[in-house]
Order: sequence, then C-alpha cells, then structure tokens
Amino acid sequence: MSHHRHTDRIDLSHGGGGRATTELVRGLFQRHFDNPLLAQGHDASVMPRPAGRIVMTTDAHVVAPLFFPGGDIGALAVHGTLNDVAMAGAVPTALSAAFILEEGFPLADLDRIAASMAAAAREAGVPIATGDTKVVEKGKGDGVFIATTGIGIVPDGIDIGTHRVRPGQAILLSGTIGDHGVAILAHRQNLSFETRIASDSQALHRLVADMVAAVPTLAMLRDPTRGGLSATLNEIAEAAALGMTLDERAIPVLPEVASACELLGLDPLHVANEGKLVAICDAADAPALLRAMRARPEGAAAAIIGEVTAGPAGMVEMTTMIGGRRIVDWLAGEQLPRIC
Repeated sequence: MSHHRHTDRIDLSHGGGGRATTELVRGLFQRHFDNPLLAQGHDASVMPRPAGRIVMTTDAHVVAPLFFPGGDIGALAVHGTLNDVAMAGAVPTALSAAFILEEGFPLADLDRIAASMAAAAREAGVPIATGDTKVVEKGKGDGVFIATTGIGIVPDGIDIGTHRVRPGQAILLSGTIGDHGVAILAHRQNLSFETRIASDSQALHRLVADMVAAVPTLAMLRDPTRGGLSATLNEIAEAAALGMTLDERAIPVLPEVASACELLGLDPLHVANEGKLVAICDAADAPALLRAMRARPEGAAAAIIGEVTAGPAGMVEMTTMIGGRRIVDWLAGEQLPRIC
C-alpha cells in the first residue's frame, strides 16, 4: 500500500495533520467512501435542506472482535446508526464517521473495515458525507473505535414515540432474537456449534418505510440492541407507565441460538441484536403491519409477540412455554461486554 509511506501499520504521523494524514484520508477513506458530498473536500459537508422534520442520532462502536461471523465493526457502525434514525420513522439521508485508531493497527485491517463500511452505506443508499481520524499511542486504544452520526427526515404525519403507546396495542417483533450477541460470544471464545451462528447486522430503514406506508398510525419503534428484547420492552413500559404481556411461544429464536444460550447460561431475551426491531401499533392494524413486515427479507420471520396492558406500570410479564408466568426484568450487570 504505497500511498501510506511504505508502512503497513498506523503510526502517530497518520494523526498529525500532515502529509501522512492526507495520504491516509485520500488513499484509504476517500477511495472507499467517495460520493459527491464527501468530494466537497471541506471539514463540513453542505447539503440541501429537505422538507420534513430532521432526525439526528450519534453512536459509538467498540465491538470486540472487530471481525465476526456476519459482519465487522465497519458494517455494524453503518447499520446501527441507520437503524437508530429509522426507529423515529425517518428516512436516513447522510452519515458521518470518526475513527479513533491505535498506533500499530494494521492498515490492511483498516482497509477491510473501510471497504465493508462503504459497501454497507452503498447498499443502504446513504452517503458517508464527512468524517475525522485521530491516532492514539499504542496501548491507549484497542485497534479501532468508530463514532458515527446519522441524520434523516421524518415524513409529515408520522409521530412515533412512547407518548403514543396505549393499553390494548399489539407488540410485534421483526425476527429472531439473540443472533448477534451469540455470534460475537461464540467467535470471541472460539466456540463451535453444529450450525454456524452469524450476526443479524443489517439496515432496517427500508423495512420501516414499508411499515409506515402500511400503517401510518404506527405508535412505537425500537431496535433491541444492548440488553436485548427485555431491556427494550422494559424501557418502553417504564417510559409509557404501562405494562406488557408477552407470549414466549410467539417469540422467534433460532434453534442453534437457543441451544447456544442454554449451553452458555444466557437468556435470549437479554442478548443483543443488530438487525431486528420492535413495533407497537393498534391491535386492529397488527395484521396489516405483520403482512408488510413479512413481505421484506428483513422481516420474514416477524411475529406478534404480545400486547400492551394498563399495568402494573413498567412491568413486563411473559406467559412461558409451559403456561406459567414470569417477570421479564432488565438485564442485571453486563452479560456480554462490547457487542456493538
């Protein structure tokens, strides 16, 4: 990689603002991320002001390992940020990316991450409009951290949030849970199972667009990442001061993920996801919403998993496989460190 001064690793000069920095930015990042917004060449990209309300989110990605079955930190950074924008019912329009690189990090790995990130952004149809790079001394980082910001536009008439959650509404889930967290843990611990478990990392904004088109009165969307489905539903129930009842039999879990969780002593409800969403809508609209979700590959395994109740406020209960009932509580402690 001759454009990097005949070195194959990040060194402190790459973050010094001089020729090495320019060579890194132009020779690696701009080569992968090239688009009209980035090509403006300024510290900030200028873009037209669209109609509608603007949504903005920011996220940091510190996953270990950096490469895992079904993805890597680059694609994960794009997907995670796009999904946070989409959960407001918004259409993502642009991303920014900041890289914190550790001295000694292999440039070949950085190139691979940037290529993956660029591919994810292109597939999503959302440009990486601007970014930044910093280098820290060896031992002060862990290879690479990526911070991303996403912006998007909420169409007029769409209002999604906990203030719209009501008793009697249906709770839907777009697909199987636990795939990402189990894939990370299995790879990290060099565990092997009969079936390869891959992360579910994927962008959900096109799925959301179809859902909003089918049911414009959709009340709530959330992606169950850290803390899994349990944390997401508890957070919504607490914010809305309502209760929830789930049906364990309706919650989709891949058999290999269920087996791995049993072996590792994990509850799939607590395990992170990176390509799934929870939706809440009026019960009468649930069949139409479910059809719209199942019509896309991202929601092919979607299911109605429960309903919102009047209370007790903040309590999520579940009818178990054997017909009993249990409380679905928040995750206590950190079950899976650095999964996103």
